[in-house]
Order: sequence, then structure tokens, then C-alpha cells
Amino acid sequence: MNVLLLGANGQLGRSFLEQGGLAARGKLIATTRDGHRFDGGPAELADLSQPETLSGVLDRLQPHVIVNTAAYTAVDRAESDEALATRVNGDAVGVLGKWAAVNRALIIHYSTDYVFGGNATAPYAIDAPTTPLGAYGRSKLVGECALRNSGADHLLLRTAWVYAPHGHNFFRTMLRLAAEREEIRIVADQHGSPTDTALIVQATLAALDKWLEAAPMQRNHMNGTYHLVAGGSTTWYGFADAIMQLAKALGVLTRTPRLTPITTAEFPTPARRPAWSVLDNTGFQRQFGYSLPDWRQGLHHTIHTWVP
Repeated sequence: MNVLLLGANGQLGRSFLEQGGLAARGKLIATTRDGHRFDGGPAELADLSQPETLSGVLDRLQPHVIVNTAAYTAVDRAESDEALATRVNGDAVGVLGKWAAVNRALIIHYSTDYVFGGNATAPYAIDAPTTPLGAYGRSKLVGECALRNSGADHLLLRTAWVYAPHGHNFFRTMLRLAAEREEIRIVADQHGSPTDTALIVQATLAALDKWLEAAPMQRNHMNGTYHLVAGGSTTWYGFADAIMQLAKALGVLTRTPRLTPITTAEFPTPARRPAWSVLDNTGFQRQFGYSLPDWRQGLHHTIHTWVP
């Protein structure tokens, strides 16, 4: 079985490679936008900003499973470059889906809490109305619709507040700023579930195994959209405080800065962020028999693997 990993240099793609689970399930083929991999390993070139080139890549590599971790994730920049964001997050996903449908491949694709408007007060259900606030969310919603309409076997996994011990993310930014500043001002009126990439990788592999083991009719019932996020919720301020407290307790930090809670209005950005990004993950747990633990467990794991 050929397993194609798109976006191997990204935060989630790198975690897939480092944890090694995909390679244990078939012949793993990693791709990056420029054909070069972060660790010097073998990589094919697949550029989602040029959707018209993807069918040729897929015809040559003949994957049975496509894991798409590639995405345009620059939320603020997307406000002034929505066309590019939509090519990568929307049009390219449609091409992948159409190829997978014709060639009877499974596609695993990741979406985001940003497809929702953020005005809820309870965890968003899978079928809650999608009302994205900005260009990034709109581009990801285009991809969701394209994949569903393609007719391909698919697992569409929405996640949120993703972080890892590598890459550019809130977790690493907080640890860096802690060594540089006496005070850090943190937004305290946005709510979500910090989700580490290790959890996303392991949960994805569990879902993939269930799908591969299932009979064709069972697979039809598995196809669809799921929320893959850690359990529980907090605010960005709460997440930052938990990072600092744990880092200090483990000796990662010798001192912690003062954290000051602020409102979203006090930290203006080009793109509007959802105030509520908590997603209902019970459907994933029930379908695949995989527990999604509280977000604090992922933080413990990540901080032990963090390298400055």
C-alpha cells in the first residue's frame, strides 16, 4: 500500500514523520512544496499552490491513502491574499478528492475551527452552521465542500489551536517570550482546546486502522467529517499560564514573566478570530474507539520533547 504524505515540512507533517506510524502501514512517500525535507530525507515535489500539477504527481505516485497536512495557514496574511489561500486550501483539495474518487483512494484531510463564526456557548457539533469570519476560514470551507462533493472516500478532520515542540506556534512563542520579557499580555476572551500534533497523529492512525480493517459497506459509514481536538477547553491566557507553570515546575524555565489578561479588542489583528473555538469531539471517539484526553495531557508530553 502506498501512503502519500503531503506537506511533510509543516508542523503536523513533520510530526507524522518523526513519530513514524505511517511508514509502518505501507510504503510512505513524503512530499514538500520544493522537494526538500527538513531532515534531509527523501521527498517528492507537490505544490498545492499549483493545483493543476497535482493530478500528474498522483498519477505517477499512485497512492492508496493520501494524508494531506499541507495548507495555507497564515491567517492574517490570507486577508490580503485570499486567492492564494483558496488555491491551496480549496482548489487543490478538490483536485485531490477527484483523483482519489476515480482511483479509489482514501484521503485524510485536516480542516479548522475557523469555519465557524465563534459565537456559540457550547462545543460546536459536526453539523453546526459554518459562518467563517475571514479569508482563512472561507478558504478551508471551500476545501471541505470540494472534498465532500468529490465522491472520494474521506476522513475530514477538523482540529484547532494546534501546537508542537517544533515550528511556529503559541506554545513555542510563549517559551521564547518568557526568556525575553518581564510581562506578556495574553488574550483571555477567546476559548478553545489546545491540541498537540502528537495526539492528532496517533488519533489519525487509529482512525486509519479502523477504516482499513472495515468491510466496504462499513467504510461508507465511516466516511465524513469529525472533530479531532483534545478534551476540555481554556483561553489563550489559561493556556499560557499552564505552559509557564509546568515549565517552571520542570525546570525548563528558571523564572516566569508576569501574565496580564487582555481582551481581543486590545490586540487587534488583520483577521478576526473566533471567540469560541471549542469543538465537540465525541463523534470521533465513538466512531473510532479512540479517547481524546484533556489538553493538559498533551502539554505535559510536548514540553518534555521541546528543544529550544
